Amino acid sequence: MTLRLAFLGTPDFAVPTLAELMAQGHEIAAVYSQPPRPKGRGLALEKGAVHRFAETAGLEVRTPLSLKGAEEQAAFAALDLDVAVVVAYGLLLPKAILDAPKMGCFNLHGSLLPRWRGAAPIQRAVMAGDAETGVMVMQMDEGLDTGPVLMAERVAIGRQTSGELTEKLARLGADLMGRALGALERGAITAQPQAAEGATYAKKISKDEARIDWTKSAAEIDCRIRGLSPWPGAWSEVKGERLKILLAEPVSGKGAPGQVIGDDLTIACGEGALRLLKVQRAGSKAMTADELLKGFAVPKGTRLA
Repeated sequence: MTLRLAFLGTPDFAVPTLAELMAQGHEIAAVYSQPPRPKGRGLALEKGAVHRFAETAGLEVRTPLSLKGAEEQAAFAALDLDVAVVVAYGLLLPKAILDAPKMGCFNLHGSLLPRWRGAAPIQRAVMAGDAETGVMVMQMDEGLDTGPVLMAERVAIGRQTSGELTEKLARLGADLMGRALGALERGAITAQPQAAEGATYAKKISKDEARIDWTKSAAEIDCRIRGLSPWPGAWSEVKGERLKILLAEPVSGKGAPGQVIGDDLTIACGEGALRLLKVQRAGSKAMTADELLKGFAVPKGTRLA
C-alpha cells in the first residue's frame, strides 16, 4: 500500500527524505517549499534545494509565503492527503493544515527531543558539547516540536562538524521516515509522548555569535568552531583581516588568550590551546593552516581578536 502525501521542506537536509519517499512509491501530491530568496552579490532569486530537486523530478511545487490564509488552507485540504511529511520546512503549520491529512502530519527533527526543539538543533548540539544527538519522527501538534514521537535513531557526535553531522542525519532520517510511514500504514506503531523534563530551545544561528572569544577554554571554542562549520563559520581578526576558522583541535599550551604560540598556528585560549587546521580568508576558498601560512605570515606573538 502506498500513501498519498504532501512533502514540506526547503534545504539540502530535507532532500534525502523526499527521494526516499519517492523511491518507496508513495504518491507525492505536492511539494511545499520556502519561496526563492535573494542570494549572492547580485541578489538573484535562488530556489531552495527541495524546490530544485522536486522540479527535476517533475513534482508540483508550491511556495506560499504563509499557510495561515483560508485560500492556502483550502488548497492544501483539496489535495485529499493521507499524510503530510515535514522536514525543515521553515514555517509553523496552523491547526487547519495539521488537521487536513487523514493520518496527520509527521515531522523529521534533527535532535533527541525534547532537547533542542527549534530551528538549529544540529548546530546547537555540537556547540553545547553534547555527546550524542539523533533524528526523530514525531507527529505534529500546534506546539514547536512538542508532539509525540514515533521512531528515533541516536548518533555519537564525536569530533564531527555540524556540516558533517547534518549530512549523516539527513541520510539516517530519510530511512527513519520511510520506516515510520511503513509502520504507520500497518498500524504497527504507537506514538510516545515526549519526556516532560530536559526541554531546550535551539534558536536560529546568528552571525553575531560567530566571533570567537579566546578567553573561553579550548574545549568550549572547539565546540563552537565545529558547530558553526561550515556556516556561518566562527571567525577572528588577525592582522586586521577577518579569518574564518572551520576546524581546529585542542592541544596543550599556554599564553595570553588569542596569542599565537606555535609556528603551526597554535592559539592560546583561556584554558589550553587550539591548533588551527582549516581556515578561510575573505574572498578565498577554505584551506589548511599550512596553505594559509605559505602566503600569509602569522608569526608567534601575533594576537587574534
